Amino acid sequence: MLELVLPDIARRAAWLASHREWGPGLHEDGFGVGPDDDVDSADGFANWVSRLRSLPARLWWIVDGEAVLGGIALRTVTNEMVVRLGHVGYGIRPSARGRGIATWALGEVLPHARAAGLSRLLLVCLDDNVGSIRTIERNGGVLERVSNDGHNLVRRYWIDL
Repeated sequence: MLELVLPDIARRAAWLASHREWGPGLHEDGFGVGPDDDVDSADGFANWVSRLRSLPARLWWIVDGEAVLGGIALRTVTNEMVVRLGHVGYGIRPSARGRGIATWALGEVLPHARAAGLSRLLLVCLDDNVGSIRTIERNGGVLERVSNDGHNLVRRYWIDL
């Protein structure tokens, strides 16, 4: 059964299995892993989880039983980062994609956004990311525009809460 859980050191092995599946050097949306984060050592992982739990953004891991299938982040303060990346970022491990997990997770986060006082959410995805486009549109996303962010074509969507 799918659920959103707060990052937790007790799920280290399951999270590492998911992390390894992404492959080295690939960005894992929704997990909040920075280039300097040590997630391989037990102490580094514990420090990283502690940092995640102290951020102003809310992060959850998407789990099914013991398996960590992905992550989703809700940024509740509108700032420069949100204008560029959106209020929500998410990622699903490669073996779990195409099953509607991101669509489910985004739907689960919408009430948290309302509770945080947001009236609408900005979501941004690459113009060729069909999975994210479907996820956003299935949750009520309305396309604002397609633009070039300096590196890629990106779609900007709004979801009214």
